[in-house]
Amino acid sequence: MKIIVAIAFILILASLASALIFLMRDKGKSNRTVQALALRVGFSIALFILILIAHYLGWIQPTGIR
Repeated sequence: MKIIVAIAFILILASLASALIFLMRDKGKSNRTVQALALRVGFSIALFILILIAHYLGWIQPTGIR
């Protein structure tokens, strides 16, 4: 489960970086920045839902604050 979450974070950061690159290159003349940011939001929502499902199914356990 840790590997899946780490891969999801890497995908989120890569999408954010690509949006920055598209913003710098296109200077607002295309919608590639919007598409990259929408993809980032989709990855974030998918990760959140995955964590909720994993908690519900017992794949991960809460540890609390120590």
